[in-house]
Amino acid sequence: MSTIETQLENEPTWQWTSLSPYLRQTGAWIARLVLALVLPAVVLAVWQHAFQKQWLPEQILPSPALVWQTTRELIDTHELQDNLLISLKRVGWSVLVGGSIGLLLGFVIGLSRVAHKFIYPTFNLIAQFPVIGWIPLLMIFLGIDEGLKIAAISLAVFVPVLVATYRSVLSVPAHLLEVSRVYAFSPWQTFRRVILPSALPNIVSGLRQGIMQAWLSLVFAELLASSEGIGYLIVWGRQLIQPDIIFMAVIVIGIVGFVLDHILGWVERFFSQWQRSAF
Repeated sequence: MSTIETQLENEPTWQWTSLSPYLRQTGAWIARLVLALVLPAVVLAVWQHAFQKQWLPEQILPSPALVWQTTRELIDTHELQDNLLISLKRVGWSVLVGGSIGLLLGFVIGLSRVAHKFIYPTFNLIAQFPVIGWIPLLMIFLGIDEGLKIAAISLAVFVPVLVATYRSVLSVPAHLLEVSRVYAFSPWQTFRRVILPSALPNIVSGLRQGIMQAWLSLVFAELLASSEGIGYLIVWGRQLIQPDIIFMAVIVIGIVGFVLDHILGWVERFFSQWQRSAF
């Protein structure tokens, strides 16, 4: 048998062998997806059965079909997209404000023992108070306008970002700092080439937690004092005595939070891999 014929016979086997890891990975992903959809499917079936059997009045428990119809109507009128976009903008600004302050103070506290002694006790006192408890006080100074929502949600982001930042700086391995001293790095070089690469994955993890806390706090803020946003749709549905709007808003809040958490999880894994290649 010639060499060419041997290569032709072996080519399909080589192709299947090279594709097998991707096929296994795809199969595992599909299996996880199916398993993840089992419980929502069961909940939906129980919900539909409860509606058909009239376990609760329709004014309390609407049918899944009615909730879906309401969702489509709000999408067609752009009310859902507009309110969701407003909420996402609030979260974005809050992450920018609270995350920036948390990063700055976290690095200051982590790098300076004096700052840790003077700033951390006050921060620790603030961190013990839930975000929703700050809203009445913030109303006195900021009213009920947009500043109230941004300030309240920023507090939710500020705490986990600061904690993750300063703990990450304090946990930089001693042998890496020793290497920087051996190479006579300047303080800026030590920060940029040693401290930041070592601390960054944990900082991203804290930022992930802060963003998720911001999304939860957003709902509280919009429920208490807002005339627009995805949280306001719940209040609007209650005022109209339309539980289908309430159910729709709750489901959308859950889906958006789920998507945000998974996107941030991918970002966190990326920086963890980047850390291994940074040293």
